[in-house]
Amino acid sequence: MANYIIATSSTSDLTRDWLDEHGVPFIPYTYTIGDDLYEDDCREETRAAVYAGMRKGDLLKTSMINEYVYADFFRKLLQTGKDVIFLDMSQKMSVSYKNALGAAEQVRSEFPDQTLYIMDTLCISGGLGMLVQNMVTRMEAGMSFADVIEWGEKNKLRIAHRFTVDDLNYLKAGGRVSNASALVGSILNIKPVLYVPDRGTLDVAKKIRGRRNALKFITDCVLRDLRAVDCEGAKIHILHADCLGDAELLSSSIRSEFPMIGKIEITSLGVVIGAHCGPGLLTVFYFCNGRTPE
Repeated sequence: MANYIIATSSTSDLTRDWLDEHGVPFIPYTYTIGDDLYEDDCREETRAAVYAGMRKGDLLKTSMINEYVYADFFRKLLQTGKDVIFLDMSQKMSVSYKNALGAAEQVRSEFPDQTLYIMDTLCISGGLGMLVQNMVTRMEAGMSFADVIEWGEKNKLRIAHRFTVDDLNYLKAGGRVSNASALVGSILNIKPVLYVPDRGTLDVAKKIRGRRNALKFITDCVLRDLRAVDCEGAKIHILHADCLGDAELLSSSIRSEFPMIGKIEITSLGVVIGAHCGPGLLTVFYFCNGRTPE
């Protein structure tokens, strides 16, 4: 058994089954539907129910995690006597990262003989999840605390993140597009394709007319990236917000081009990211030679 812990947040969008199987503690973000407050529990059935509700008009609001909650989470981990590596989404995507740093500084003084490492992952959603999975795999194989951190820092920018959304109104509500852009885009059936560059933000790679064309653009980008690497046995993770058919189509296109590829996992997008992007979001994550918009 490892003498340290790797922990994450619910925004890694890993499934609860995987987190429980590998004993990875996670701190849940919260969201509200109407007047009711919920914790993001990472369960597939919860995600499916939330997106079904959003299709019917439910409006979700999400909250950052404050210093007090982070401090309590870190304290419980350190009370095991083990060192801790904590991975949350990119600091550019949430104030929560700053709160995690503040909480860590406070808690470290209570455990002077242990190390609490907060990584700025520069990843979000399934990209963060892929980083967590790979670091946990290395921990379980016996890699040391310092070497796992070094591996993560060295390889985190190799994880490609590609998204497309179906409804611009969710991005408008989150301030990522203006009211005018959302209106015009909806009228013209514009579907932005998004990606995460090295700085860890969520940027527009291209604006494309029509869902089918947006999906084709993402597929072409993925295939081009995979041609540039040795992808035999490589894992691909596809996340979707109530658009399983599109996820399966993307998976089929990848498998057809690269029959030697490893597991292509399809799971539901986490609730927190989904609240800001809406049903119909499709995203794919994989290791590449470097993040590019196209």
